[in-house]
Amino acid sequence: MNAIITFMLMMWALLLAGGGVMVAVLGPISITGFGDWDHIITSGTKAVIAIILVVAWVFILSKVKNWIFHRQIKFH
Repeated sequence: MNAIITFMLMMWALLLAGGGVMVAVLGPISITGFGDWDHIITSGTKAVIAIILVVAWVFILSKVKNWIFHRQIKFH
């Protein structure tokens, strides 16, 4: 399979998996016990987790890209 197509398929798979994780795991999170600050703390926690997941996804895609293209260069 063409290297760029493989990379694009991996990118879309990670994008869909990340969206599923965000909706299924982060959506139902609710933090209580802080009074008026409940919504702010819940939103902040969700934002921090989402940012960490985005950084992880970019790191994974970078590693996959390097692996695919280094392998392709080795064969030519």
